[in-house]
Amino acid sequence: MASSAITELRQLLNSTIRITVADGRIFLGSFIGTDQPMNILLTDTQELRLESPTTGDNREDNELCSGRFVGQVLIPWKIVRKIEVQEPAQFQQRTRTQPDYDGYIL
Repeated sequence: MASSAITELRQLLNSTIRITVADGRIFLGSFIGTDQPMNILLTDTQELRLESPTTGDNREDNELCSGRFVGQVLIPWKIVRKIEVQEPAQFQQRTRTQPDYDGYIL
């Protein structure tokens, strides 16, 4: 029987989450799982770095955002500072439908 923590993690699968790490980088991607030490696996991920507009330093009062697509990443739990759910996963019911041929000449 799965614990409540595991059940909650399963509900987050395929959700878009935002993870802030110790060095100030932000990863925005789809949550696809964890490993046993709780490292977080994201796919379709953007890495963002917030910078001060005057000095270019990473600071708390950041304004500019530079980023890049990194694809799939495994983020070590020990460097995670904050996790936010940006967009919960939408479960779509899969049904088979007949194609609509109206307007087509066969």
